[in-house]
Amino acid sequence: MSRTHFGYQQVDEHDKTRRVRAVFDSVAGKYDLMNDLMSLGLHRIWKAYAVAVAAPKAGDRVLDIAGGTGDLSLALASRVGPSGCVVHTDINAAMLGAGRDRLVNKGFSLPTVLCDAEALPFADASFDLATVGFGLRNMTHKERALAEMARVLRPGGRLVVLEFSRVAEPLRKPYDWYSFQVLPRLGQWVAGDGDSYRYLAESIRVHPDQAELKAMMKAAGFGHVDVHNLSAGVVALHVGIRC
Repeated sequence: MSRTHFGYQQVDEHDKTRRVRAVFDSVAGKYDLMNDLMSLGLHRIWKAYAVAVAAPKAGDRVLDIAGGTGDLSLALASRVGPSGCVVHTDINAAMLGAGRDRLVNKGFSLPTVLCDAEALPFADASFDLATVGFGLRNMTHKERALAEMARVLRPGGRLVVLEFSRVAEPLRKPYDWYSFQVLPRLGQWVAGDGDSYRYLAESIRVHPDQAELKAMMKAAGFGHVDVHNLSAGVVALHVGIRC
C-alpha cells in the first residue's frame, strides 16, 4: 500500500481520506467561528482578495472545489449573477451541508455536489473558473487533483488556489509557536477538538511551498501561474491559466 502524509504522520493513502473526513466532521459546526479566531478575521480579507483577483464575470460558470461552508461560493455567486452558475462541491458531507444551509439562508440556491477533487464528475472544458480555498493541502494526490481541475476548465480558464504556504523567515519561529501552542488549545476550548487543529497546523508544514506548488500547477496544464503572497507568506494565492 502507498503511504502519504497525514500531518507529520505517515499513513496509508486510504486511511488518510478517512482521517481527513473525521477531522472535518468534527470541526464543521465551529469551522467559521474558528477561522475568525485563528486568523483574527484575516481569512475574510484573503478570500475577498482571491475573489477580486479571480474576477468572475456575469454569466461565468464557476466550480468551487472543497467549498466547505460556502463563503467563496457565496461571493462568487454574487459576481456571476443569474446568468452564471456556481457549483459548490466538497468531499465532506458535513461541511457541504453546512455550506448549503448557509447559502440558502443568504438567498442562494446553488448546485451542491458531494465529490472528490481527484475524480471530478464534470465534462471536459465545463467551467470558466475554478477555485480552491484552503482545501488543496488536504488532498492525497495533489497532482491528480490539479490535473482534474485543468481538465474541467476551458482553454484560457483560470484556477485560483488560496492556501496556507511558507511564511517569511523572520516570522517562522513566532508563527510555529502560535500554530502548535495556541491553535490546538483554542480548538480544544472552542470546538472541543485540539487534535484536529494540531493536524491542521502540521498539514500546512508538509504542503508544497509557493515555488513547488507553482511548478505542480504548470505540470498539470496551466501555462502561466502567478503567485501572490499574503500576510508575509502565511497564505499564498496561486492563479493559473489553462493552456
